[in-house]
Amino acid sequence: MKYQVKENDIRLDVFLTDVLAVSRSQVTKMIKAKEILVNGKVVKAGFMLKEGDEVSVNHTEVDGIVPEKMDLDIVYEDDDVIVVNKANGVVVHPGAGNHSGTLVNGLLYHTKLSDVNGDERPGIVHRIDAYTTGLLMVAKNNKAHEILASELALKKTYRKYVALVWGVITSDSGEIDAPIGRSKNDRKKMAIRADGKSAVTHFKVLKRFEKATLIELRLETGRTHQIRVHMDYIGHPVVNDPVYGNRKLFDDSGQCLHAKELGFMHPRTGKYMQFDSELPECFLNILKKFE
Repeated sequence: MKYQVKENDIRLDVFLTDVLAVSRSQVTKMIKAKEILVNGKVVKAGFMLKEGDEVSVNHTEVDGIVPEKMDLDIVYEDDDVIVVNKANGVVVHPGAGNHSGTLVNGLLYHTKLSDVNGDERPGIVHRIDAYTTGLLMVAKNNKAHEILASELALKKTYRKYVALVWGVITSDSGEIDAPIGRSKNDRKKMAIRADGKSAVTHFKVLKRFEKATLIELRLETGRTHQIRVHMDYIGHPVVNDPVYGNRKLFDDSGQCLHAKELGFMHPRTGKYMQFDSELPECFLNILKKFE
């Protein structure tokens, strides 16, 4: 697998920990085994990457993705695209040390997918975190993939999330416009940085509780952990988020964040399509504690 670096001054081991979704120790073993190359050369774990560098991962665990029978919540499917409602705890695509049980493993058992991203992320146009639930669009052929990816890049894709956040938001709606980049203090996290990439999130209050607020959010951009970082930034972190906010956790089911609505132009017909999904049980169980 090959990855293009899209930011400056990030350590190789930190970069791989993020993109492969594995521990730092696993990455270190791979580097020592010379399974990692940067621009075709063997380097050390602390090597500082620059934008445009190419990182190659030659690790047997990620060579080829094995199709696996899996219960998939398919909302829509035709010859070009699948809309799937991703379950809680499911990683979207394989990485080193995490090469089975992913959404892609299940999708490949179900159907053929595009190979625009090569062997490592077939069909995947966009991602959501393992412990974020909700709707994803997946391409079944390369033409559809290219059109959907272009639409996403041009901010034409409609994405609405629902989240439960700590604290009472007094304003009925708002916009968070704050650039996001890798945290300098904890490279596994994202943070608001002046030199980060543009990130814009719109929110609207749905219901207020004594200690929390249920909101809907619409994304203009799709930065890593964008909603979680932005809500933490304004002092209202997502409830049950194990990474951001430093608040108590109710369980290990992950953050109360759900990709509820998804809209896009069909890659073949050009017809606008929009889909909706219900909040998952893990989200509702925590929500009930505030009602």
